[in-house]
Amino acid sequence: MERPNKDVKTTTMVFALPLDIVVTPLPDELYQELGSACRGPVYLRGEARVTAVGASTTLTLPSFQDYSTIFNGNVITIAKAVVCPLDAEDVSKIILFCNKHSLSLSVRAGGYGTGGWAIGGDIIVDLSKLVEVDIETPREDGTFTSLKDVAAANSKGKKAVSGGLSSTGKRRREEDAELRHYDSASRAVADFLRGPDFPSDIVPPPANKRRLDPPPPVSASSSLSPSDKTPLLSTESSSNASSNAWSSPSTMATSTSPSPGPLADNESGPQEPPKHPTPATPAPSNADPFGYLDTPTNFPPVIPPSTVQSFYNPHAMLNIWGTANPSALLTDDPNSALAQMNMLSQVEPPHSHVYVTFGAGMRQKEIDTYTAKNPFEVRYPSGAGSCTIPYHVPFSAHPVGSSIMLLGGFGFLSRLHGLSVDNLVEVEMVLADGRIVVVNENEHSDLWWALRGAGTTLGIATRYKAKAYPVPVVFAGNLIYRFNKATAPSLIKHFRDCVKGAPHELYANVLLTAGPAGKDSLMVIQMCYVGSREKGQEYLNAISSWDGEKCLLNEVDEKSFLHQQDSVAQVLRGKAGRQWFIRSALVSSLPDDIINQTVIQFSDTPVGCTWLFELAGGAIPDYEDTCIPKSQREASFTIAALHQWEMEMDDDRCKDSAEEFLGRREPPSRVKTCFGDNWKRLCEVKTEYDPKNLFKSTFWPLDADGEDFDPKIREPPTPQHFD
Repeated sequence: MERPNKDVKTTTMVFALPLDIVVTPLPDELYQELGSACRGPVYLRGEARVTAVGASTTLTLPSFQDYSTIFNGNVITIAKAVVCPLDAEDVSKIILFCNKHSLSLSVRAGGYGTGGWAIGGDIIVDLSKLVEVDIETPREDGTFTSLKDVAAANSKGKKAVSGGLSSTGKRRREEDAELRHYDSASRAVADFLRGPDFPSDIVPPPANKRRLDPPPPVSASSSLSPSDKTPLLSTESSSNASSNAWSSPSTMATSTSPSPGPLADNESGPQEPPKHPTPATPAPSNADPFGYLDTPTNFPPVIPPSTVQSFYNPHAMLNIWGTANPSALLTDDPNSALAQMNMLSQVEPPHSHVYVTFGAGMRQKEIDTYTAKNPFEVRYPSGAGSCTIPYHVPFSAHPVGSSIMLLGGFGFLSRLHGLSVDNLVEVEMVLADGRIVVVNENEHSDLWWALRGAGTTLGIATRYKAKAYPVPVVFAGNLIYRFNKATAPSLIKHFRDCVKGAPHELYANVLLTAGPAGKDSLMVIQMCYVGSREKGQEYLNAISSWDGEKCLLNEVDEKSFLHQQDSVAQVLRGKAGRQWFIRSALVSSLPDDIINQTVIQFSDTPVGCTWLFELAGGAIPDYEDTCIPKSQREASFTIAALHQWEMEMDDDRCKDSAEEFLGRREPPSRVKTCFGDNWKRLCEVKTEYDPKNLFKSTFWPLDADGEDFDPKIREPPTPQHFD
């Protein structure tokens, strides 16, 4: 426990809690007890620590707020204290403390849980100091080193992890900010998104023009009442309803009734680079809630986009994970770099898979970067030289934390290798009674079945071991079109038809993103082929054969998987501290009428809203021994709404449009339907391992007596001025 010394001044911070909520402080004797039990630091609510350094300078030490703030700015915590454990033993002590004093707990596991559950308990368990990562090859018999035989990085008798990853909350936030730079995914896309207005001679004006001038303030009373809105997708459950059990740890997905059932011509030649616009001035508080999208990023200017396939050299960044001749990738000659990439796509990996061990405080981008920088050497088929190949765990696209390993995890590799939970081989977990166990297919088999899909409701995972697969290069990127209400349905239907029956190696999605201000809305087709350029080009040719509109940018090319992982976030341009509203669902298909209705409804959403259609399927149905039912795994598409807006804006349309699209919240009936026939068995496992429902600050829809629980009651409050 960190205790003040004579140079430290402790001040009280004021939190804007709703008027009807009062937080009782943690008594000093309990604070002392908790601090004495754990080696990790404890931070009490309402205290900021400041150390005097000189006459005019001060050093701010970690405080409660450093560890109780999440990505969604519209969520505030009513927790009494935050504890930062150093290992599983610390976590066990925290659980025993909470059980003894009847305190609830919640877990921050390195992600950006927008729903707020991560900070919803009396005691927040912040796992950000559990930051080890290692990679190992399989033994001759295919086995691996068990977590039981490897001490955790911060465990007693083993030197603690040094450096930023285990440092203060302030440093951790700074590292988060660095991780949220996504321009490396594609410099062409980065430049396009902050570039000038679309030239009018490229494509006809859209059928509906976005409102670009600052609108008058929108009050809550100006929005439609719930009774005036009908969700586009039914929120009623059915016996075989689909739900996105793997989309996001922040929300359990909407169940929807099954419904029956989404790029441009490439030219060559350089283009005149357009002039860069003057950076926009931030909008006033009564302006459009998404005016921030006017502001350019701080990434250095790059080669401007064109209306043809990008001709800049995308391979210059790939030397981060090594090649036979790294200097070749730094050349301006794309043919030389391309030859290197083609050779990489043809080599035989030294192992079919390897194993990656990582602590629960790791963010996926940190793990991807580590494995990219620790590739395995392999010789070329011709015997002339060698190269190195990186291995990657099947994760969701950035940014996501480690808890996705317990909740699903769908990303660019999932159609080829399954969900994140399907690639777990072992988990170190602390149970509700304080026991520390290592769970795998041979030990605690019932818990092993349940934790892969519902693990956050059963215990606190502290370390993971998962399979990682060779990904020498991917043929991937974006095709960007202006959103036109008249032609958008045709593009989505074309996409749907092109990806029907696609091989497991192909990932694809369609993003409809409103804005940014000063531009019209966009439609972005993202594809990622995990294989050779030649094969990937076949699918690019099919998708880009749509001729309904001119493609504004096509930068699909061979690139490293590490950079591709940033591609969704690059288009979304999310930022911590804004208000967020995320909803998602699984559907069995995309019929024409749903596509038509979606386009009409999207055309009226406010600037800053993003809707996503994502191809599912592939290898996902091949894995059955988890609590995620086969009916969910056989879904054809994920549909999601991802909305963000500035804190000072009170625009109900941001939330209403998502509610109309996918419904509101997750009633118990939908959560139960999500697990289908596995629900009864899952309840039995929950009763065995968490009979008092200690881990209630999750999506679990039942109380300690097994009765339905209103999800609104568990949601953390919002700031007063939004009530």
